Amino acid sequence: MKRRSMMRTLGLAMAVLAGPVTALAADPIKVGMLFPQSGGAGDDGQRVTQAVRVMTDLINQKGGVLGRPLQLVVLDDESTPAVGVAKANDLIGQGVAVVIEGYNSPVTLAIQPVLARAGIMDITILSKADGILASASNPLAVRMNSSNGMDAAAAADWLMKTVKAKRIAFASQNDAYGNGAQAGVEAELKKAGWAYEIATQQGFSFTSTDFRVAVTAIKDSKADAVMVTNSSASSGMPAFLQQYHQQQVNIPLIAAVGTVSPQVLEVAGAAANGVVSADIYFADVEPFASIPTNKEFVAALKKDGKVIADKFTALGAGALQVWAIAANQAKSLEKEKVAATIRGHTIPGTIFGDATFAANGQLQARYFPMVVKDGKIVVQP
Repeated sequence: MKRRSMMRTLGLAMAVLAGPVTALAADPIKVGMLFPQSGGAGDDGQRVTQAVRVMTDLINQKGGVLGRPLQLVVLDDESTPAVGVAKANDLIGQGVAVVIEGYNSPVTLAIQPVLARAGIMDITILSKADGILASASNPLAVRMNSSNGMDAAAAADWLMKTVKAKRIAFASQNDAYGNGAQAGVEAELKKAGWAYEIATQQGFSFTSTDFRVAVTAIKDSKADAVMVTNSSASSGMPAFLQQYHQQQVNIPLIAAVGTVSPQVLEVAGAAANGVVSADIYFADVEPFASIPTNKEFVAALKKDGKVIADKFTALGAGALQVWAIAANQAKSLEKEKVAATIRGHTIPGTIFGDATFAANGQLQARYFPMVVKDGKIVVQP
């Protein structure tokens, strides 16, 4: 009995000595990650998720949020609104403090009211539909990526000033993202009083990989320029570029903002040469190359070795980073307090430098025009 009592006393003493570490490890803040992990967007989703994991480690190494470590809970929305809603409810049940989400606009629009009713902070990474921040269903939403409306001005400017296109062919993903992108460009052209006509209109689904009929119609349209909006970086966009190249269309091609990534170039190869686009982040281009936290993030990804730093991975990691900084500033996990710290304010020390958000929660970003040359993205002055 004495030996048993002594062992019990020793065990209690060891538990006391280990108390702070045990308490910290047992009391994490759960962060929900609702993003495609399978299907056509699975590769993209896995890359972004890995970048968020790396950022989670970086934040934890610096003390976490409110002195507590972050624990990432990842679920697959399968790029499907109904699945996204079910998984959002799952995350709510697991008690997450924030949900980092948003590859597909239809999924984001479906889950926003679900998260809002539950009082869960919601930060959209990539989804671009303008309704995401305009909807009353989630008045405290935040978005990292540029919106369709913001992108439209950049695309319209290229069509008017660089190509002076009067006959424009559109190849648009047939959903809230693709249709919204085209509508935004047309609205900007009309606002500028630009006289144009649609040479041909080609729509396709997010999962499409066969664009031969659409490309033939575009080639026969005698358009001055073609605008393609395709968010499937792992399959759809590379396939479109390859088939466009194979049919020797030879009409200037502009890709919607953010749809030409290193992953697209890796798959599309030489077929991507000459494509014009723009984006809001490049890991090794100023001003990002000199930002200390961006350098730290890029170095951490290189050390991890599983993904590279690009716009997708930076926006995912940046979403978590912005929330963590804001929560520490607000000294709270309450959605209203954290959102109020972000919306209409500047969050210092992020991957993007001092990140300024509009009152509606939209990150204000600078566009960098680019063209693909010899299989590489070349940023233009």
